Amino acid sequence: MKKIGVVTAGGDAPGMNAAIRAVVRSAIYNGLEVEGFDRGYEGLIKGQSRHMGPRSVSGIINLGGSILKTVRCEKMRTPDGVEKAGEVLKGKNVEGFITIGGDGTFRGACEIHRASGIPVIGVPATIDNDVAGTDTTIGFDTAVNTALWAIDKIRDTAISHERIFVVEVMGRNRGFLALEVGFAGGAEVILIPEVKFDLDKICQRLKGARKDGKTSEIIVMAEGAGNSREVTEFIAEKTGFQVRLTALGYIQRGGPPTACSRALACQFGHHAVESLLDGEKKRMVGIRGGKVVSVDLEYSWKKRKELDLDRYKLAEILSL
Repeated sequence: MKKIGVVTAGGDAPGMNAAIRAVVRSAIYNGLEVEGFDRGYEGLIKGQSRHMGPRSVSGIINLGGSILKTVRCEKMRTPDGVEKAGEVLKGKNVEGFITIGGDGTFRGACEIHRASGIPVIGVPATIDNDVAGTDTTIGFDTAVNTALWAIDKIRDTAISHERIFVVEVMGRNRGFLALEVGFAGGAEVILIPEVKFDLDKICQRLKGARKDGKTSEIIVMAEGAGNSREVTEFIAEKTGFQVRLTALGYIQRGGPPTACSRALACQFGHHAVESLLDGEKKRMVGIRGGKVVSVDLEYSWKKRKELDLDRYKLAEILSL
């Protein structure tokens, strides 16, 4: 193997740049050339790429986002798009391909491998942490800390005004982020797609807590758990308390990656290159129990990752 390609696709996550840096420098250390594809699979299909050397990734380990940019690509859902992606890689003499992203990115990578035969290695980078086969993903820890930074400030005003705050965090389909943020932030209520909830019972709990002396509460809600505005209005009407809504939105995706996200990205990027050199064809790097592992790429997006419901129950116990 003489030349590899690298791309970031899907939603951006803090630490992607650190992963790009690790891929490029590990590849060069091992005598490989690196072709970086701009603007995700959209740019790949259009052949938008650049040669990447060690200086092209200087000073990016601390930056959020992706220097390669990332664009969602509907063409990758079609056979023509997949075939074109494979043709571009072959035309640029790419013999191994590293994709940095989440489950959608890995679906596309599997299709590229089937169509072209080019070995592909996935590097999990998503703030949703919903990729099977790895305990955590690049960017998750940063997003959690960003949300906590905001909630700590919201709690100050909640206490001052004796209000309930519903804080909406990202997570259209899964509640990993909301659970971790709610657990670490001491939220009184956590609403996630995986657990059905009864708003009437929640309102009873909130009123009971006020009788026990609580004067403010934080409710952390994943965006996929329902309509946060309707939930806010319902709780206000049923309890008679002042309830406010704050949707944190895309702030969770940006900013400098934490030490944890950077270190993980460095490990994953390096091991992705090592996997190609070891002859692996269709794998994902992950981490389990503190050790970097190799996982079948299809498993990473076909298998539904289990949420830690014991953590959810403990959060409820500690919210008394």
